[in-house]
Amino acid sequence: MTELLRTLYATTPGSSLHLDGDALRIVHPDKPGRHLLPLVRLDHIVAWNGVSVTDDLVHRCAADGRSVTWITRNGRFLARTGGPQHGNPFLRLAQVRAYDDEDRRLALAQSFVAGKLHNYRQLVLRAARDASGSRQARLRGIADHHADALVQLGGASGLSEVLGIEGRAARSYFEALDQLSPGVATGRSRRPPTDPVNCLLSFGYGMLRVAVHGALEQVGLDPYIGYLHGVRPAKPSLALDVMEELRPLLVDRLVLTLINRGQVTAKHTETLPGGAVQLTEDGRRHFLERWTQSRERLWPHAGLGREVPAGLLPLVQARLLAKHLRGDVDAYQPWTVT
Repeated sequence: MTELLRTLYATTPGSSLHLDGDALRIVHPDKPGRHLLPLVRLDHIVAWNGVSVTDDLVHRCAADGRSVTWITRNGRFLARTGGPQHGNPFLRLAQVRAYDDEDRRLALAQSFVAGKLHNYRQLVLRAARDASGSRQARLRGIADHHADALVQLGGASGLSEVLGIEGRAARSYFEALDQLSPGVATGRSRRPPTDPVNCLLSFGYGMLRVAVHGALEQVGLDPYIGYLHGVRPAKPSLALDVMEELRPLLVDRLVLTLINRGQVTAKHTETLPGGAVQLTEDGRRHFLERWTQSRERLWPHAGLGREVPAGLLPLVQARLLAKHLRGDVDAYQPWTVT
């Protein structure tokens, strides 16, 4: 079993990351002393705008196969290095052939959406168990809608139909956010998010994308050739595909828990003059601490017959997808929890 290593999230502007022997040294002018992290314990480095990474460290990470990702203050992807691509040309050929096969592409798209809808439904049903009255009825109504959507999905005859089912189910879910977390704004707003919940969701999806993108590259898949999201320049379609089944329980659940427990307060977000809401420096650190903790949570995996840390689920699903594309298994099974 692959060991769950740590991801270093370097958020503080003015910081610099250096190679120091077999360790990573963090330097900041306001924080004297030697701050070292053994490289062997890190699988990934994520650096925000304003954090510099020395060439020596980038070269060492590349040699070790440890990726370095740069993102904006709001968590949007900027660039990534992953070292030499050993690649698997036969797997990539299989990936492209599946894309060109309409039936296989449809089946894969259905699998990704089925995983998302199933996990949405589990999230809603768990909230319904703790609710009462009209709120409980509304939550159960949403769960029923998702159950119907899953039935429709199984009979979809084309990709546009799959996208339509997914879009309607996602809309009903986000329009009921106030039932999952009373008092919050409803609906999905992004680019930019206009309320704290959507700000946290967008940031969390950005962190999940970093993890899924790296997992796909690690197993030799091209993150830009997807089945549900198609192929568009600069769009990591396959990463977005695999994220669908992981988003509800790895990101949404975390965000809603933070909100419902009052662990995100006014000091963690700020509203810009144009109405966009973004995390403050304190908010970014706070969320990333919780995100790092949540990566260690064990989740059941029906396909493997054992529990898997959340931080390894992207890699597990990437490997299962590769097995299907190679023809080792007949179908791709999304990760779902009951």
